[in-house]
Amino acid sequence: MFEFFWNLVSFVIALGILITVHEYGHFWVARKNGVKVQKFSIGFGKTLWSNIGKDGTEYVIALIPLGGFVKMLDDRVDDILPEDSDKTFNSKTVYQRIAIIAAGPFANFAFAIVAFYLMFLIGVPSIKPMIGNIEPTSISAKANLPAQSQIVEVAGKKVTDWQDVNLALVGEIGSSTIEIKTKQEDSVNITTSLLNTKEWQFSPDKVSAIDSLGIKPFRPNVYNELAVIHPDSPAAISGLKVGDVLLEVNGISVKDDWYDFSNKIQTLADQSVEILIERESIAQIITVVPKAISRNGTKIGYLGVTPKSDKYPEKFKINTSYGLLEALEQSINRTWNLVVLSFDMIGKLLTGDVSVKNLSGPISIAQGAGDSANFGLVYFLGFLALISINLGIINLLPLPVLDGGHLLYYIIELFTGKPVPEKIQEVGFKFGTITLLCLMSIALFNDLSRL
Repeated sequence: MFEFFWNLVSFVIALGILITVHEYGHFWVARKNGVKVQKFSIGFGKTLWSNIGKDGTEYVIALIPLGGFVKMLDDRVDDILPEDSDKTFNSKTVYQRIAIIAAGPFANFAFAIVAFYLMFLIGVPSIKPMIGNIEPTSISAKANLPAQSQIVEVAGKKVTDWQDVNLALVGEIGSSTIEIKTKQEDSVNITTSLLNTKEWQFSPDKVSAIDSLGIKPFRPNVYNELAVIHPDSPAAISGLKVGDVLLEVNGISVKDDWYDFSNKIQTLADQSVEILIERESIAQIITVVPKAISRNGTKIGYLGVTPKSDKYPEKFKINTSYGLLEALEQSINRTWNLVVLSFDMIGKLLTGDVSVKNLSGPISIAQGAGDSANFGLVYFLGFLALISINLGIINLLPLPVLDGGHLLYYIIELFTGKPVPEKIQEVGFKFGTITLLCLMSIALFNDLSRL
């Protein structure tokens, strides 16, 4: 229950920030162009709070935090006083109207730059992309990608950590080959491997791009001896103790493989499980029911234990941080790369290279918000930046119900010299609404199927 409320609060905070940024972009540019703004609302539905500002704008926080709007004076729908005739949205030039509408999505992109900038100033703890092992018969194995090496470049893009690697690989979905460059530790010699990805099967909702190619990141040795039992966890309730050595799960040996044990537990959520352990040289069976939790949109079993393991080598740890000017450059580059990647994914969604099953909705976003907030401010900033970019891009799609649809009409007006006929606009808005509802329904269905 706590996890649900934590995710919900994190979701509302994240979405509230991003919607405010988006709508403020419209609001600020509208005011700069002399348009009178009647209402600035964060959320839809019942008004929870409102206030009339000195500028005459009504500022509103509404019940449903899934959007917002800026209501501008428009003589096509409002009764206009003579002194306000030049303050209407539709009285402005087509260039001004384009600027006002485009300001929302671009405010989201600007916010992403600011969030990444703060993130890079604070510093992001991460680890070098060191390959541990290569899964036999995998795409990487067939390409002779060397184990025990560091990935330095993917498809021409330099990478410094596993997030860079994953994003670069995702950007290559649909490609027939992917070039990966690696080097051995403390070596300058570069090895180039060409992965044949014509038959690449990748489901982002189930595994990462890294795992799907058979790449196993380096991990320190982990032992089947329990080092930590988390309070009030299923393990603590069942009677498992620090020092217990794990031998079997439901009669199947896991004696020498912690990851095998962990994977089995994850598949047994809310089920009674018999674990054979060794405690003080005596074997005994402990019965436990792993708790069902959601991770990356998938329900898994949670036991609440941490194994004994070797320390992660300090030489593989990095802290990605930059100075004032370099952080700005890096934040702009990160935002630009994610914008390009997002548009690329939309194109691949249309061509079928990416399945609609990978669309995510508010539930997945809420889970992502809660997870990132758990890890701390730096990761929450990164999450906000990523969602802000996606919000900006979605609003630029040429669907008449979105900012992109309005921009499409104004660009047509720019070239034809006259507005798009209202009947055509009405048909377009209906089509856009139906299309958007279908996409939202698919995303919500995907969210529910992952619970």
